[in-house]
Amino acid sequence: MHPEPGLLSILFFGRDDAETDLQNGLLKGPVFRPTYAYREALSGRKSLIIGRKGSGKSAICRQLATPDGHPGASVLIAPDDAAGDEIRRFALQGLTPDTAKSLIWRYLFAVHAARHLTGHARAAHGRRLPGSVRAVRSFLEANGESDDARLYERLRRGIGRLQSADLSLKAFGVEAALGIGGASEGAEASRQLDVLEAGVQAAFADLDCARLHPPLLLLVDQLEQVWTIEPESHALVTGLLLAAKHAISFYGNAVRTTLFIRADIYDTLNFGDGDKFHSDEIRISWTREALEDLALFRARASVGLPLTWHMLWEELFPVSVMGEPTSEYIFRRSLPRPRDTIQFLNVCRNIADEAGHVVISEDDVLAATDRFSRLKLQDLAKEYLISHPFLRSLFPLFENTGYVVMRSTLEERFEGCRETLHREFSDYTESLTTQGVIDVLYGVGFIGVKRGNDTVYAGGSATPPLPDEHEFHVHPCFRPALNSLGAMELPAYLPSRARHPVMGHGSLAAAITASDVGLTVNRSVRLLNEVTAAGERLLRQLTRSDLPDGTREEVYVGIAQVMAAAEASRREHADGGRLDVPRHVLAASSYFDALATRLATHGFRDRTVTRGLEDEARALIRSVGGSISGGGGGGSDSG
Repeated sequence: MHPEPGLLSILFFGRDDAETDLQNGLLKGPVFRPTYAYREALSGRKSLIIGRKGSGKSAICRQLATPDGHPGASVLIAPDDAAGDEIRRFALQGLTPDTAKSLIWRYLFAVHAARHLTGHARAAHGRRLPGSVRAVRSFLEANGESDDARLYERLRRGIGRLQSADLSLKAFGVEAALGIGGASEGAEASRQLDVLEAGVQAAFADLDCARLHPPLLLLVDQLEQVWTIEPESHALVTGLLLAAKHAISFYGNAVRTTLFIRADIYDTLNFGDGDKFHSDEIRISWTREALEDLALFRARASVGLPLTWHMLWEELFPVSVMGEPTSEYIFRRSLPRPRDTIQFLNVCRNIADEAGHVVISEDDVLAATDRFSRLKLQDLAKEYLISHPFLRSLFPLFENTGYVVMRSTLEERFEGCRETLHREFSDYTESLTTQGVIDVLYGVGFIGVKRGNDTVYAGGSATPPLPDEHEFHVHPCFRPALNSLGAMELPAYLPSRARHPVMGHGSLAAAITASDVGLTVNRSVRLLNEVTAAGERLLRQLTRSDLPDGTREEVYVGIAQVMAAAEASRREHADGGRLDVPRHVLAASSYFDALATRLATHGFRDRTVTRGLEDEARALIRSVGGSISGGGGGGSDSG
């Protein structure tokens, strides 16, 4: 059964970002999936929402601001470059940068709370307003804060007044008490702000808003738009955290704050009160099941039909890709966040639609895999351009090689470019060590660490790689772009090609010459049997080896390929075919030697199976020479 014609052309999984998706994508419809992080934010149990780019922070933020989200009023604060520049440059004599910037955030919160309160009081309480509410309204009018100004304008006014200590506080009856005693600029600003906050708090209390209504929710998002690596940006975010904590405790249940911060920004902060925020934090994480659910609901919304899981993943998409169920194939090759899911699925759909297909084929998904991988490798470098500007320069260490990388191999590769990296990124030399590179690559999701039978990637509560952990895997998302499709880049086995005779092996040269006049059947069969026996010994060693699973499987396939070719040659010889058997055996020897070299290059130089491959390669050379003189070869499978 196939989906109805035309369904693929209207299939759409949404826009990449929540802001655009709300305006002309799918978030404007009933496709938002209430995750655990959303429910915790909605309840107020968590006020600090942390997640990677594309993990759904802004979607949660926007949903909280809708009528279907937070039941009370909300204000969205999303600073742009101009607003961020004002905050970064804000300083007060006598205060640390963190504390100074917390004051401008507190001022901003107080003004938004005051504006909400004055508009809400008349509509919700329907009686003569208390004097405290009238005082708040008078303050807003006296300081030009009654209008719907842009964030930049509001910040500019507040910064100017706090720095010059000329807030008009006559409405609260205490203005004359300020500006005396030679207090510092910071102290004066703090005292003025205390008066303003106390006035707003009194108005909330007189209206009994904390008991009668849901709290005003102040949402702060898009901080990455104003983030730089400079200390002023650190102070901007740290000041915001301090101000949010203060607002929640000072206004009680009348005001709540919820902050949405990218994980790479939050994790770079280092300030004395950082441990006080752990109970407020929640990190967004996504399971494969949750992402499948998200994809299905978005597909349903786009086509306007009640698609089932079966219809999406076994009719619109192929049942499997390279022998793997399609949903598993896709989610294993993308980072676990909504943006990656949306992008990968849209690329699959676009490639199929461009080709005029009615449904998405396996070839469409494979083509999408390559395109998506290249996009995500570029996006990864851009995502961490501020925190890790050297990230793009590390990618060549993993190009055109296996996706399994041992610590010793990475050390060798890194050492080859260490001086160049230190010269080009001199401010980051502390991070540009082997362990530092491992930590960075793991933290951004580029590599995972092998633990037991699992490969663990960043996210959740997983511990970063420890110094005694030695096996790392490039994430499947990035392997096609790096041309790192196998655990180890295996040499090609070409039975028709043999290594050039090694100087000093006279019997080998004689063997190749003798092949022109033919070998007896017994000698030819014995030589091919030597290849099979060598393969069997190597497979026994391989089974007992501690090579990484992917590497072991690929080496197994390579050795089995040699054995299969030997068996095919035996059958051809028995049927009277003319074969250059010595050349075939030398090709097997060359292949075993090349496998050993690749294993050594990947950090497995001292493994038993590596030495076994070298031994069997030499033994096969002796076998070819011995086929003329009567000698024989044979390695050992002892380990």
